[in-house]
Amino acid sequence: MNIQQLQYVLAVAEYRHFEQAADKCCITQSTLSTMISKLEDEMGIKIFDRKKKPVQLTNEGALIIGQIKNITAQIDQLQELTKEIKGEIAGSLTLSVIPTIAPFLLPLFLQDFALKFPNLKITVREETTSEIERRLKSRELDIGIVSIPLNNAELEEYRLYDEPFLYFDAVQTSKKTIKARKIKLDNLCLLEDSHCMRTQVLQFCDFISEQSNTILNFEYKAGSIDSLLRFVKSNSAATLLPLLAVSDFSKAEKLHLRNFDAPVPYRSVGLVVHRHFVKKKLLQVLQQQIMQKVTPILKKQVEIDGKMLYPLAN
Repeated sequence: MNIQQLQYVLAVAEYRHFEQAADKCCITQSTLSTMISKLEDEMGIKIFDRKKKPVQLTNEGALIIGQIKNITAQIDQLQELTKEIKGEIAGSLTLSVIPTIAPFLLPLFLQDFALKFPNLKITVREETTSEIERRLKSRELDIGIVSIPLNNAELEEYRLYDEPFLYFDAVQTSKKTIKARKIKLDNLCLLEDSHCMRTQVLQFCDFISEQSNTILNFEYKAGSIDSLLRFVKSNSAATLLPLLAVSDFSKAEKLHLRNFDAPVPYRSVGLVVHRHFVKKKLLQVLQQQIMQKVTPILKKQVEIDGKMLYPLAN
């Protein structure tokens, strides 16, 4: 039994196809099949049912595949730990970011970060919070960028910044601030249920409804902040937007923004990793790089109608 054989097994388990698995492992199909057969003979267990198309795990194979994943994950950790000890930042990094953060945060740091570490292969995806949690726990993902806290015992969180929300009203107003009690919930549009930002806004709206007894009788559930904003503009509606999403607004668009009087709604954004994550130096560098790019924007006062209002975040 060797590491390569275990990797071949995982490749076939993923693709359920020997030819595709062989392509992934950069070997011939016959070599991959032979190596897996030798492992099966050594273990005395048939891992795959080759007679079925696509290839299926046997009952015994399904039981041991999880352990094989654990073993290969431990080996990967050992390799990464040796790189950490030697001070190397190389290899690979898988990073997933929730859709309400990714388009506004990634352009701020990703290119500079990648150029800084040319020997690091970075793979970035947009995924929901639940999918990021699942992939972190299964060790398929290195780092997630999400709204925290997640309160998951298997994961560790590293705070990046607190991001305030602003009120965007398609109907222009001369007022520069708004009180929570003044939000018209029957005209408020939100993201769809799978987005954590929707939950955060609704939690704030719970506070509003307690204060104003307003009933929400109209609701639009958008799939992205961009589509949400388009709908709001075309239907003379309103919504709440995170600060980074409006940082490059035009002067005309800023005329529709209003700051909140206290309490200002906000979300906390952080890095999340598995509790056994070993690339600590890489994590630290990534955290520093993001904060270096974001902090000046958060500290900058928001300009509306040519006037600088109070800072929305420290």
